[in-house]
Amino acid sequence: MTDTTDDDPPDEPTDDRTRDTRLRADGAGAAGADDVALDPWGSATVEDYRKLFEQFGIESFDEILPEVPNPHYLMRRGVIFGHRDYRPVAEAMREGEDFAVLSGFMPTGDPHIGHKMVFDEIVWHQQQGGDAYGLIADLEAHAARELSWETIDEHARSYILSLLALGFDPEEGELYRQSDNREVQDLGFELGAKANFSELQAIYDFDGETDVSHMQSVVTQMADILYPQLEEPKPTVIPVGPDQDPHMRLARDLAARMRYFKVTEAFASFEVDPDQRSIIAEAYETLSQRHPDETVRCEDAARYLENERDPDATDLNATRTDSAIMMLKEAGKEPLRPRTRFLDRNATDEAFEALIEAIDGEKRVYEAHIDAFDLDREAAEELAREVEIDHGGYGFLAPSSIYHRFMTGLTGGKMSSSIPASHISLLDDPEEGYDKVKAATTGGRETAEEQRELGGRADECPVYELYAYLLSGDDDEFATEVYEECVGGERLCGGCKEQAAELMEEFLEEHQEKRAEWEEKLDELDIDFDSDRKRA
Repeated sequence: MTDTTDDDPPDEPTDDRTRDTRLRADGAGAAGADDVALDPWGSATVEDYRKLFEQFGIESFDEILPEVPNPHYLMRRGVIFGHRDYRPVAEAMREGEDFAVLSGFMPTGDPHIGHKMVFDEIVWHQQQGGDAYGLIADLEAHAARELSWETIDEHARSYILSLLALGFDPEEGELYRQSDNREVQDLGFELGAKANFSELQAIYDFDGETDVSHMQSVVTQMADILYPQLEEPKPTVIPVGPDQDPHMRLARDLAARMRYFKVTEAFASFEVDPDQRSIIAEAYETLSQRHPDETVRCEDAARYLENERDPDATDLNATRTDSAIMMLKEAGKEPLRPRTRFLDRNATDEAFEALIEAIDGEKRVYEAHIDAFDLDREAAEELAREVEIDHGGYGFLAPSSIYHRFMTGLTGGKMSSSIPASHISLLDDPEEGYDKVKAATTGGRETAEEQRELGGRADECPVYELYAYLLSGDDDEFATEVYEECVGGERLCGGCKEQAAELMEEFLEEHQEKRAEWEEKLDELDIDFDSDRKRA
């Protein structure tokens, strides 16, 4: 929706000035959807970010924010709203240990202010001491978007220039193209042996018309994600939009499948699933407390579960309990004891034997697993990784990810490279950037009088997003001031847009000056922008 006056655009009035001064990254107030489809190559927006927590297991970043030293302003303002397993990265930062950051860019058009968020996240992690990687996903662009190599070369150069202009240090980090990185391609080949078409079909909705190169580009991206760990395992974070989460889930699965050993907890010689393990654990704990001086046996736990099961248990829980009882009965008088289990996934015979030797204390060796009774899980994980690496394995840690909100387009709706008025390219003439902000939709009221009386809707305003995501920089006080003046009715849209337009013009001027400086030094970098691939 565009402005109808110089001061404020139309919308339905509400009288609510008691709002959170942070961006509502949880999607509160947005139209909820029963299901959220995450398509890495699609164009759908996420209507309700809270659904991602429920449906896909993405965790709220607010909960981990206190653990992050010197958090980036995108984290503080809730623009980075979610994560998968970011704690190892935050801990590495706090402890001064090795960690890495990597993200890639599919060169389908000019870099714009939406891409700037990812550039900033890479640069910030590098500044915190991380090994930083920026890659051009040219194989993906060619396979999934059918871009010509000429087009890819042109845009790849532009993405790298903006990343450098925003602070990426190429001497301390690595820039590469998928098509030129043989190690990535070789790793992708190995990872491809751990995935199959049915899995890719379920994750990405591939069908009989999906070409093989598109599928191959997926395992290449998996290799990109794990590439920082090729020399040694280290916590690695991938900053992405939530639409890329399918890639992260698959990468974490493949990282685990490549491991020599899987470490779990167990209570008996037989293997159970996590739900059955929880049921057996509860029986063991109860019986151990009741009879602290007696050995708890599998048949004792079976009787306990049969006679004292929860009458309100769901059918699913009842089925899982029945299966646990059956296995416990079959084990009979075998003692039920907590232990840490090493399951053989891909280990060589030499690695399996070495692990047996490396485990101190009481242990039991079976054909496909080893049970250790004097080793906690954390120590067991470390030992398994050491043995794996010593015997030629990768020892991958599961990669972490952080997720940022999509920027709203200046015209409302999604910011899209195919709609020039909806976004500001980092290559736009500064005056054009000024004009686009001046023409942007806002969250203002019908009239200046209503704006002063009811306050503006900063939570729904693309112009306020510009302040929060970019124009305020690291100055939280300024971002909060703009927000409070807007919702308090002191700030009118005309003046607000004028200020934002001037700041945008200044940003583009400075950014393009830095791009020009790097343009002169680009040939010194170890990355080729002139592909020698056939122009098929």
